[in-house]
Amino acid sequence: MGRNEQELDAVRFERLEQQRAHEYVAEQIRRQIVLRLIPSGQALPPERDLAVIFGVGRATVQQAIRLLVQDHMVESRRGRHGGGNFVLGPDENRVGVDVMLARLRRRRDQVEDALAYRRAVEPAVAAMAAEARSKADLRTLAAVNAAAVSAETDVEFMQADTEFHFALAEASRNRLFREAVEKVRLELNDAMIALPESQVWHERSAREHDAILDAVRERDPKSAATAMELHIVHTEQSVEALLSALGRRDRKRSTSG
Repeated sequence: MGRNEQELDAVRFERLEQQRAHEYVAEQIRRQIVLRLIPSGQALPPERDLAVIFGVGRATVQQAIRLLVQDHMVESRRGRHGGGNFVLGPDENRVGVDVMLARLRRRRDQVEDALAYRRAVEPAVAAMAAEARSKADLRTLAAVNAAAVSAETDVEFMQADTEFHFALAEASRNRLFREAVEKVRLELNDAMIALPESQVWHERSAREHDAILDAVRERDPKSAATAMELHIVHTEQSVEALLSALGRRDRKRSTSG
């Protein structure tokens, strides 16, 4: 047996399982719901429109919807008027909150990894956005930041907050940065939802977004990165405090048990 054959014999590849089309469609919709980009109570586009959007058959879309219904993320309603598929959104009842907090406890290491990843990536995103942004990008950033300021509920605020960070990544004109920002938002979603919201929190976040936007508008990458770093540090401190509180609660339970 030759050297190349020996080397190949030592390699162990695993067969990839191709994701089925309906699972791909369901995952794309699920991400939008988890990130609150599709508000709770809103109807999804008609199945025929989703089939065109994803380039699949209507039967594939129907299979995807069934998966989302099973996950309690979408509710299918019948009827000529008022029928369709409606977003239920993250479960906000007591059971849902307990499940989410339990998931946070299990994923503490992953959450901390995501915080470190965000600290490294998003200041660079802001800096590149300051260099590459267009006037249209500025209009979008200003609009979503205004939506955050005027938000009347935590759900509305979180939606606008997420859209601001996505718009900033879009302004960077870097596909990998856009993917990175989406990934980190998904990883931190439970922690962000679990944070205690308040008007003070919303106002501080809006001021920090204003500082980022001002630097991007002035094409000042250094100031944009610095403003983003400050914004991230404040959020990170809040998440760390939440994780510590969950840890103390677990230790208290184990001691009392």
